[in-house]
Amino acid sequence: MIRKAAVLGLWAMTLAGMIGAQEKDVPKDIPHLDHVFVIMMENHGYQQIINNPNAPYLNSLITGKKVNLAANYFAVGHPSLTNYLEIVGGSNFGTRSDNNPAWHSTTCTPNLQSLILNADNYGGNPPAGLQIESTSICPIAGKGTDADTPAVDNWNEVSPPQFAFLADIDGVKSIPASNKIEGKTIADQLVRAGLSWKSYQEDLPLSGADGVNYASENGTVSNLTDFTNLSPITSANVVQTYAAKHNPFVYFKNVQEGYQWNNSLHNVVGFDGPRGLYADLGSGDVPSLAFIAPSQCHDDHGRGNGDSFCAYDGATDGTQLNLNPGLIQQGDVTIQKLVEGIKSSPVWHEGRTAIVIVWDENDYSGVSSQPTGLFPPQNQNSVVLTVETNCDKTGIQSSKYYNSFSLLRTLEAGFGLPCLNHACDSGVSVMSDLFGGHEK
Repeated sequence: MIRKAAVLGLWAMTLAGMIGAQEKDVPKDIPHLDHVFVIMMENHGYQQIINNPNAPYLNSLITGKKVNLAANYFAVGHPSLTNYLEIVGGSNFGTRSDNNPAWHSTTCTPNLQSLILNADNYGGNPPAGLQIESTSICPIAGKGTDADTPAVDNWNEVSPPQFAFLADIDGVKSIPASNKIEGKTIADQLVRAGLSWKSYQEDLPLSGADGVNYASENGTVSNLTDFTNLSPITSANVVQTYAAKHNPFVYFKNVQEGYQWNNSLHNVVGFDGPRGLYADLGSGDVPSLAFIAPSQCHDDHGRGNGDSFCAYDGATDGTQLNLNPGLIQQGDVTIQKLVEGIKSSPVWHEGRTAIVIVWDENDYSGVSSQPTGLFPPQNQNSVVLTVETNCDKTGIQSSKYYNSFSLLRTLEAGFGLPCLNHACDSGVSVMSDLFGGHEK
C-alpha cells in the first residue's frame, strides 16, 4: 500500500501541468438531436480505410457524398478502452489500458482518487516516478485526477515489435491531467435530462453484461462459462468476439450497481433478443443515444485465433500494405447492415437523427507519411469519422481539426447537455460543419 505522501510525490510533475475539467456550459452551434447512433469501429488509421478496395460500401458513401467526412479527426490515445472512455466521458479516468473491470469491488480505490495509473505496460519501462498498476480496473466513481496523455508514448502498449512507438493525438499535441474530473459519462447526463441511452454490444450473452469480460460468437460461452461438459474444448479455444473493453459504460460503479434502473447494466444489450438492437430498430423504440459496438470479428479489430475473415492484419506500416482484406471486408459489410437497418427503422423518419461511424484509434504504426485519402493529415492517430443526419445536406469534407473530445462535445450540444471533463477544454470544438450547424 503506497502512502498518500508518496503517491502525491510520484504525481508532482503531472499536477504541475494540470488543466481544469468538469461540467460547464451547454455547447452550442448545432441543431437539436433527437437520436444519435454511434457505430464504433476498430484499430485502423485514416489512410488504411479511405480508398481501400475492400471497404467499398463506406467509400461509396464518402465519394457519393452521402455522408459528411471529418478528414482531420484524431483519436486521443491508446489503447481501445482509453478511447472509448474519452468518447463517452471526456477523460481516461486514470486508465490507459484494456484491462477488465473489477466487477462490483468494494475494496479498491478508483484511479481518479488513488492517482495510480492503470496501464498495460507492454513496454515494461514506465517513466521514472510514475506509479502504475496492471490489474483489473476499479469501478469508476467520484471526482479526482485523470492521467495525462503524452504526444508520443514509448513505454505503454508498444508490442508487437514493428510498432516503434505510439503517437497519441497527432504526435505533436499532449493533454495534461486534470484534477477536476467527474467520474461519469454522457449516459449520466442523458438520464438526468430525462433522456435515454443504450449500449448495443454484438455477441453479448443473453444473460447480460454483468461480470462478462469476453464472450464468443452469439454469446455462447464467456469467461463465466464452466467448461466441464465441453471437453475437449477449453477457454483457450474461444474466439473472443465480445469484449468489455469496447463497452465503456460497464466500467462505472453506478452502472454496475444499478442505483437507477434506467442507468444501469439493464441499458447494455446485444444485437439480438427482445430488447436488442434489431428489435428496437424494428419497433422504432430507440434511445436518445445508441452506442453500437460490433463484435471483434466485425469491427475491423480481428482475433489471433479467428478465421481468415477475422484474423489480425499482418505487420503494417500505417498504409494498406499487409492488411487482412477479409477483416476489412467483414467490417464494411457490418457497417452496411447497420446503416441500412437504421435507415429502415421508423426512427429515421421521425425527428432529427444522426448516424456517426468512427474508428477508435489507428493501428499503432506511428508512421508519419502522407495518406492516400481526400485530405492529408499526419498519420499518427488520424482515423475516419463520418456523419449523416436525416435532415441536412451531405457531402461536406471538413479539414478542421477534431478529436474524440470534439465528438463528445458535439453530442452534448445536440442533446442540450453541458460539456463534460476534457470536452470543456480550450480548443475542443463542436463539429458544426458536419452536423448541420452554423459556424462562428
